[in-house]
Amino acid sequence: MSSTVTEDHLDESILKFSRTDYVRVRIDHTVEQALRSVQGSRPTGRVVYFYVIDDDNKLCGVLPTRRLLLSPSETPVKDLMVTQMVVVPDTATLLDACDLFLFHKLLALPIVDSEGRLKGVVDVEIYTDEMADLIRREESNDVFQLIGVRVASVRKATTPVVFQNRFPWLVCNILGGLACAFIAGLYQGILDKVIALALFIPVVLALAESVSIQSLTLTLQAQHGRSFHWNTMFRSVFREIPVGLLLGVACGGLVALAAWAWQRDGVVALCLLASIGLSITFATLCGLLVPTFLNAAQRDPKVASGPITLAMTDLTTLFIYLGLATMLLG
Repeated sequence: MSSTVTEDHLDESILKFSRTDYVRVRIDHTVEQALRSVQGSRPTGRVVYFYVIDDDNKLCGVLPTRRLLLSPSETPVKDLMVTQMVVVPDTATLLDACDLFLFHKLLALPIVDSEGRLKGVVDVEIYTDEMADLIRREESNDVFQLIGVRVASVRKATTPVVFQNRFPWLVCNILGGLACAFIAGLYQGILDKVIALALFIPVVLALAESVSIQSLTLTLQAQHGRSFHWNTMFRSVFREIPVGLLLGVACGGLVALAAWAWQRDGVVALCLLASIGLSITFATLCGLLVPTFLNAAQRDPKVASGPITLAMTDLTTLFIYLGLATMLLG
């Protein structure tokens, strides 16, 4: 393969990705002559098929390796070759060749011109490499779209366009942060009374956000190419609730132990244990339900789910944390 496969190459000529070190066999040869010819040519590339040509280098057929090796030496090549072939015209693009590989499941395809002359061969690796590259790009897109960035919309775009695509989702985060500040202001009395509560706010929020993104990512992967079904959603909810509870108890327990060892305040430790347990359980469900309902509404969940999930998780987590603190310490 002469060039690395990328998305920009899909519309390029297939000849750019072909190889010419394929094995030719003459149509007027016998099996013995064909084998002698192949051994003398010493091909450097991988041998998949033997291509039968005439004096004008026109492709007459394809000779499978098994037939060549197992047939009697005096058998004419033309009696063994397969004449019903799948060929790629030299005017085709890389995308056309990928479609042929996908449909026919062949290991290699010959490239011919308008008169049937053999111009080159393209291997199946070009299809598998392209598919692997598409998967990597899809995963990359999913990661960026979780925070509201479409890779395709900002690649090769001007500065104003990039700003226009990225700024609205930052506004969503700003509004969520201001709402969290407002909630904290409502509980300013308890924060002034128990300063230790404020010290653990970043930890509580970070844990809930991390769990929500984990759940969101897993949900998006599970939804890929699937339509919404209520039964599937309910099964997922019942599966995620115990997972969220276990994660919440484990994380809350560690933070509570650290808080008790540092502050020697059992009530603050209990508040952390309960609030982290509840907030992580909610974050798990939020990461599941937000993309699920967006998918049900036939909206792209990969773009909007991230900012919405993070904002909801932050607001709910802070409300649970400070609300429990007020109940236990107020």
